[in-house]
Amino acid sequence: MCGIAGICQLESSPLDPQALHWVKAMTDRIAHRGPDGEGQWLSGPVCLGHRRLSIIDLGTGGQPMHSADERYTVIFNGEIYNFAELKEELAANGARFRTSSDTEVILEGYRQWGVDCLTRFNGMFAFALWDSVEQRLFCARDPFGKKPFFYTVQQGRLHFASEMTALEKVPGLNLTMQPEAIMRYLAYEYVPTPQTIYAEVESLPPAHWLLLEGGVLRTGRYWDMPTPDENDRRGTEQLGEELQFLLARAVRRRMVSDVPLGVFLSGGIDSSIVAGLMARQSSTPIKTFSIGFSEASYDESRYARIVAEAFGTDHHERVLSAEECADNLPGIVSRMDVPMADASVAPTWLLSGVTREKVTVALGGDGADELWAGYEHYIGFKVAEWYNALPALVRNKIVEPLARRLPSSAGYINPRLAVATFLRAAQAPAWQRVQTMLTAFTPDMQAEILTGSFKAQAPGFLSPERLLAPTREQFEHWQPYGVAAPLARAFHVYARQFMLDDILVKVDRCSMLHSLEVRAPFLDKDVAEFAARLPVDRKLHGFKRKWLLKKAFAGLLPKEILYRNKRGFQIPVAQWLRGRMRPLMEDLLSADSLKAQGIFDPVAVRALMDEHISGRADLRKPLWTLLVFQLWWQARQKPGQQ
Repeated sequence: MCGIAGICQLESSPLDPQALHWVKAMTDRIAHRGPDGEGQWLSGPVCLGHRRLSIIDLGTGGQPMHSADERYTVIFNGEIYNFAELKEELAANGARFRTSSDTEVILEGYRQWGVDCLTRFNGMFAFALWDSVEQRLFCARDPFGKKPFFYTVQQGRLHFASEMTALEKVPGLNLTMQPEAIMRYLAYEYVPTPQTIYAEVESLPPAHWLLLEGGVLRTGRYWDMPTPDENDRRGTEQLGEELQFLLARAVRRRMVSDVPLGVFLSGGIDSSIVAGLMARQSSTPIKTFSIGFSEASYDESRYARIVAEAFGTDHHERVLSAEECADNLPGIVSRMDVPMADASVAPTWLLSGVTREKVTVALGGDGADELWAGYEHYIGFKVAEWYNALPALVRNKIVEPLARRLPSSAGYINPRLAVATFLRAAQAPAWQRVQTMLTAFTPDMQAEILTGSFKAQAPGFLSPERLLAPTREQFEHWQPYGVAAPLARAFHVYARQFMLDDILVKVDRCSMLHSLEVRAPFLDKDVAEFAARLPVDRKLHGFKRKWLLKKAFAGLLPKEILYRNKRGFQIPVAQWLRGRMRPLMEDLLSADSLKAQGIFDPVAVRALMDEHISGRADLRKPLWTLLVFQLWWQARQKPGQQ
């Protein structure tokens, strides 16, 4: 796991030697991604930089890495998990290797297979490879976008980096925040790929390559999730055995490391399966790490202890309080390169710190909820079809009035808020339903809290059609290859939107800020393709989520884990905004702060705070989203303090 940065002239004229200093400044900015080594290299029109976190081949895996004939040079962030198999194949075809690293496999793979090498790599990666003969820069991002890649074309040059804050270090680059991106952030709690908060910067989508040659910049897709085969009627036992084999192999591949490794253990199904498979394949007790909360309704630490005891792990646990999370939040958010309002960023950051004290690599359960129907929203999506089939009289005169009378709670589940969110989503068109369930600010809410002058910069943008389907790429993921069932399409939306720009960003940034590598066996290419091809009812069987996954690993997991309800990795936001974090919220969202900024209407925002503080409404999501944006915004106004 590392950090990369680089500059390349659009034309073939040599770069100013000053580019070495610019790239050095960029890699210094992301030194946390690679504290074990660094390198910069300038040749003609290209300058490449690298920060290394040493995981495999500690002695000879430094970068930028050159091929033996010095034709190719690569900088690489990530891991190629099937590199040993690819190395054998490449060697049989004449390749000669000087290192034991997976990085060299990228060089030789590109030499033999060209762009098609990407279809052979099973891993998480972002890399840039320079071909000195063809004067071609070839870049790529892994199938699910676990590793980031940002780029901008300005001043006749392509600039790219693992984090956007690195681009801030290049003199003369324009980085201006765009109103549409801020509006999308308020709707999504992140800015959806390929757009970023900056008008001039794009995020390379997952499973895409970028090619710069002859002054022309092109991008293209090399892979996409397969669609469900609803005609697959293989039996549960046969499918379960195949899944057991694929996931065990994925875990084994991710246990290859020349440094200590462990596993994030929440006590949920996904991380428990990973821990169990690791324990089966390890000759010594594996190390597990978990976070608990002093607030009982959010605490899952006892389940993590049950798993740790069942598998005989070397378990490490830390219990967090509101005070600790609140005190750390400003520093965490200010160090994030993108605004992202997932409230679990604080415990994820703290868990990464606890884990890094003992190991350099951790495995986790990321990806299982999106690919195996782990979220309650999958059930909501199915129920919405039935709800909309009810007579309008029943919906309007019976269900909705009853919903408004449900109790409200500041705990993990707020019944009134949950049902209100469902009803709003059920009324939306099917292609908007997933994001309507997840949104922090509806278009109507944004119209209330944004100033008139700010809205005027993006006229007509606050409509569901434009706000909740902002890019052509996202809408295409709602219409993949003619799949008819809306629920089947929802799996693509979760993987290509929410997982990409929320879950994976959160884990990557929080772990890398502690120089910790996190690996996700459920996002192994073979495992993910197996899950994606399954008929939907093998994942969501009636109202039973992760149905085949649980069937396949029923013999591995303790019963207390197998049959418990899923709990997200969340913090008590509703309570804390009325208590410990209220002073921070009122300071950041004060009238003086908002007037100086000019984006949010102080009166409307004050009304939101009063509604929440009084308990008349649960506005945890919109207020947290505003709070995080303000923290991130302040850090951008003071670059020297990032």
